[in-house]
Amino acid sequence: MEIDLLIKNAQVFNTVKQCFETKNVTVIGEKFYYITPTDVSHLQAAQVIDGQGKYVVPGLIDSHMHIESSMTTPTIFSKAVLPFGVTTVIADAHEMANVFGIEGLTEFMEAKTELDIFHAIPSSVPSTTPELETTGGVIGLAEVNTLLTHPKVICFGEAMNFHGIAYEPDSLIRQLIDLCKEKRPTMPLEGHCPKIYGEELAAFMYSGISSDHTHQFPESLAEKIENGMFIQFQNKSITPENIAVIIENEYYEYTCIVTDDVMADDLLEGHLNENLKKAVAAGLTIEKAIYMTTYTPARRMGLNDRGMIAPGRLADFILLDDLNAFSIAAVYKSGKQVYQKGETIAFPETVEPFPISYRRTVHCKSLTTEDLQVAVRTDLSSVRCNVIRKHEVGTFTERVTKIIPVTNGYLDWENSDCSLLVVMERYGKNGNIAYALMEKPIVTPGSIATTWAHDHHNMMVMGDNKRDILLAQQKLLEMQGGYVVVNDGQIVAHCPLPIGGIISQAPIEKLGQDLKAVRQAMQRLGYKNRNEIMSFSTLSLPVSPAIKMTDKGMMETKTQKFYPLIFPEDGAAL
Repeated sequence: MEIDLLIKNAQVFNTVKQCFETKNVTVIGEKFYYITPTDVSHLQAAQVIDGQGKYVVPGLIDSHMHIESSMTTPTIFSKAVLPFGVTTVIADAHEMANVFGIEGLTEFMEAKTELDIFHAIPSSVPSTTPELETTGGVIGLAEVNTLLTHPKVICFGEAMNFHGIAYEPDSLIRQLIDLCKEKRPTMPLEGHCPKIYGEELAAFMYSGISSDHTHQFPESLAEKIENGMFIQFQNKSITPENIAVIIENEYYEYTCIVTDDVMADDLLEGHLNENLKKAVAAGLTIEKAIYMTTYTPARRMGLNDRGMIAPGRLADFILLDDLNAFSIAAVYKSGKQVYQKGETIAFPETVEPFPISYRRTVHCKSLTTEDLQVAVRTDLSSVRCNVIRKHEVGTFTERVTKIIPVTNGYLDWENSDCSLLVVMERYGKNGNIAYALMEKPIVTPGSIATTWAHDHHNMMVMGDNKRDILLAQQKLLEMQGGYVVVNDGQIVAHCPLPIGGIISQAPIEKLGQDLKAVRQAMQRLGYKNRNEIMSFSTLSLPVSPAIKMTDKGMMETKTQKFYPLIFPEDGAAL
């Protein structure tokens, strides 16, 4: 019998036993054929690889991620992640949908890639409701009904509107969930429920949602898993404390490892493979880490044709020359080699032909000094203000109270320990401008601006002085989106994202270098967080605890109530 590929005497990962065994691996076409420790000389192989000293593991499967978080497009992303052993992803393109609606999502789904990209139905477009935030597109019942028929759609994307899910049975998000359960009753329903416990967790899960990928903590892991929630560990949740809970309770079958978001500069160094290695460093055995990046995500998503090395399964696999270091010698997709050690990231021969209109989407006015003068109706020399305090780990924030001076009828934020945060509606729908204050986000004169503002992607500018805010906003308008950092009157870093203000078709090396420069410039301003880019870009995410900004104002995310900038008994902003 003729076969296409034979790998002889390799250490092959046995998914069922979760160990390595010396075997011969054969491939016919796109699938594995015969996996055996016995002699296979009766098979005529077109190609033979000596697997002595090599380890064969299934291709990595990322069951929850956003391509737009890498600020690139599917074709470029595919070339970038295959060398890291990632052969399948389930993408939730709700960033693209928040800007362009179902049309933009369709552009993503039609991209031709070597990487297998399946899609989640974006449930969070907008993440809350149009009354609470303005977006470029909306995914409602009609759009979901259409997407349910698409062959690449395999799950319902992260449902984030906790209040609507748990307490409003007639809300749009509950209607979307019910539609999915009616039309595709076995389809996974993915969730987003940070810091939700007890009866609130039960109310959330009662809707049918059965997974969570958000920031996890040891004290709540057992509760979630034992209530039937499948946990997807993103980078910040891969801690020794969390891993210890998994090991002690043998929760391996109910968890997997994902990326969620990998910024363009981090993508130069790795993808899901880096989270796998981090899990091993946190206490998992390498075998369990492989299991949780191959088989459990495949099973969760109903991808029964992959995730293990077995007859009839898709021949997506990695050759490792060092198991403990997870050092990749080669990557195979559907039986074909797509990467060999030493190769550089390739740029695709063709990229997505996005419409020209996708490059002219930022429709904001140019700010003036007057726009940054917050008039106050009060006779007091200072007023109490609601202020956002960001955390230095994760994307959490909290509300604090600050006394801010009032000078000549205006809030004198420039002479306080706060910066001004401005969110501007950018789709040309209503021209909303909302203002908030942040406690000491930077320590050096400057500003930071972006249109990559989860999830509504309106324009967001923060700074401690008017001059630098105006300079950053003007540059962002010129670029039609991206990131800008200004320090003391000088633009010190910028990263253009001209397609919808959220992605670029520049080579990933150039994009990564530009974003890295932005990150380093933010650090020099004194902005502190383990992931500065994500921290800043989620200041606008109104489903992430506890206080965030939209173009409608400053919102407490659990109750979805807006806070006034100034305490009403002290006065009001005009």
